[in-house]
Amino acid sequence: MNRTSPPTWQLVAAFAAVYIIWGSTYLAISYAIETLPPFLMAGGRFLFAGLLLFIWSRARGAAAPRRIHWRSTLIIGSLLLMGGNGGVTWAEQRVPSGLAALMVAIVPLWVVLLDWLRPGGTRPGLPVFAGLLVGLAGIALLVAAPGASDVPAGETGGALDLLGLGALLLATFCWANGSLYSRSAPLPNSPLLTTGMEMIGGGAVLILAGTLTGEWARLDLSQVSTNSLLALIYLVIFGSIVAFTAYIWLLKVTTPARAATYAYVNPVVAVFLGWVFRGEELTPRTLIAAAIIIGAVVIITLYRQPAPQPKAEPLPAEPQPEPT
Repeated sequence: MNRTSPPTWQLVAAFAAVYIIWGSTYLAISYAIETLPPFLMAGGRFLFAGLLLFIWSRARGAAAPRRIHWRSTLIIGSLLLMGGNGGVTWAEQRVPSGLAALMVAIVPLWVVLLDWLRPGGTRPGLPVFAGLLVGLAGIALLVAAPGASDVPAGETGGALDLLGLGALLLATFCWANGSLYSRSAPLPNSPLLTTGMEMIGGGAVLILAGTLTGEWARLDLSQVSTNSLLALIYLVIFGSIVAFTAYIWLLKVTTPARAATYAYVNPVVAVFLGWVFRGEELTPRTLIAAAIIIGAVVIITLYRQPAPQPKAEPLPAEPQPEPT
């Protein structure tokens, strides 16, 4: 791996892209789904971005993928983009973007637990186990039933929306499973080609989900707002292409641990942007829970045993995805 130090301004620009752009995708999603159905919006976003990445990678000499590569990327795309990003996008109809970002920050907790519980899995060490407990405490504080009205609410009312919360938990579970599967799945050598294929597969499944849930009947192009259209364009160009390209470059010129710091910076960015642009309330409960959850992610990231890096949602994930 090339460790030649690049110019400082390039590092600053790349980290800014990963931190700010991926952190802002939660806000952009909330604008996009104001007048666009969530699954069709997300599906169109990833399908278009995936085709661009696929064509670009092949034009630059990436080898043609084999059938088994398409199968693997379809599975990963379904877990990361349909289950993960699609779940977050759907949930943002019911919960604020900042709360969604904080819940997505728990993905490393799922990864550690699933990796521990699988046959022959890795038992977490004491610091990581402590990080898991701290993270669970932060989640409990965030979503505790007593005083749930203190949690910033979406348009569905003042109390915490349990259906939206459930969708977020399922989304993070899917994202963690997709990340773990991607470590051993047979994939093309080109990271950009792989990502393009995952976006194509995940985007197609998202559009299928939108079709099965009747979203085409809700799609009225004449009613699509300028805010939604601009948000969709932003998600395609910046969220799905620019930030992910910056992340791939950072993995080559710095350590994976430093590149992975987006996992606990993105939620801070998302909460702040939601407060500034959407008027999402910041209560003491939310701020304390955010600090606890992010602190847990820092502990887990620093003390986990080295392992191959999961594919990030040009998201987040878009991490954690988008990520998003």
